[in-house]
Amino acid sequence: MATLGSLAHLVARQEQDIAPTCDTGNEYDGRIGLRVAALFIIWITSSIGATFPIFAKRHAGLKVPEWVFFICKYFGSGVIIATAFIHLLGPAEDALRNPCLTGPITEYTWVEGIVLMTIFVLFFVELMVMRYGNFTGGHSHDHSHADTELTSTSETFKDTPSASTLPAQPHSTTLGEDHLGHAREHNDIETANNPSSLEDYKAQMTAIFILEFGIIFHSVFIGLTLAVAGEEFDTLFIVIIFHQMFEGLGLGSRLAVAPWPKGRKWTPYLLGLAYGLSTPLAIAIGLGIRKSYPPGSQTTLIVNGVFDSISAGILIYTGLVELLAHEFLFQQNFANAKIQTVLSAFATMVCGAALMALLGKWA
Repeated sequence: MATLGSLAHLVARQEQDIAPTCDTGNEYDGRIGLRVAALFIIWITSSIGATFPIFAKRHAGLKVPEWVFFICKYFGSGVIIATAFIHLLGPAEDALRNPCLTGPITEYTWVEGIVLMTIFVLFFVELMVMRYGNFTGGHSHDHSHADTELTSTSETFKDTPSASTLPAQPHSTTLGEDHLGHAREHNDIETANNPSSLEDYKAQMTAIFILEFGIIFHSVFIGLTLAVAGEEFDTLFIVIIFHQMFEGLGLGSRLAVAPWPKGRKWTPYLLGLAYGLSTPLAIAIGLGIRKSYPPGSQTTLIVNGVFDSISAGILIYTGLVELLAHEFLFQQNFANAKIQTVLSAFATMVCGAALMALLGKWA
């Protein structure tokens, strides 16, 4: 028995000795000029992708056809959804299940757990914003005030002699009309006096800021990775250009059709430019610490894995709830649209997801 015990102890020691250790260096191989050029190229392409849909939508003189916005919007939706599953979940799994990691991080499926927690947190945030949020800077409307306002408006039209010639103004007051209990039609928000419009505005602003946060979050780590990449730099650089540009188009098309108030007409441009700067700034930081940044170290693997999991949860929630369910199931425009329009939107979205999945194979 003693001999067997000694043998088992020896085997355990040998397994421990041959266990892989985390890499404490990086594969940076110089070419600083090309890396600096990559910073500016990615900055320009991603900024154009995020801001062009906004500019084109607001300048009718450009005469950009509506089908262009249609393609950008739904193609971008597919890109965002595929990014969550292919470009975030996969790398997060690889990072947190790396053989060199030890301790509690290896004893649970943390990627799935973090994604699950992120989804519930986002839903709670959106739930609270819908009840108590005030994006307009004006006073909020409670239900009794809203009911009074609707009643007084109805009585005013009733007493007006020409009321029969005025078009009816639909008000959605039926709970359960969609997943947040209101019809989210993309109307232009001018004031906070219309409770239905204010609800719609709050919902869309919440979804946009969640989407922006999730995209910027993982763009930072893309930039850090590119900054210290080795022989795979050339391939990674090309993939990231297209990845960031298409993702920018998806974000920009959402910013372009959102109901921004007149006093905040520059906000979508600022959000688009913030996205465009995220990866270049991360590249600059990565170049600054290129001699000390270890992408394969235990700390870096855990940080990347955790934050990729959070970003995946954000984009999965936004993609499935806002970009799929909201757009295709609960939007009145789609309920009344021809089947050809619905199928075209779906096919465009699938193409965006397929392209991003292929880019994930080469990254």
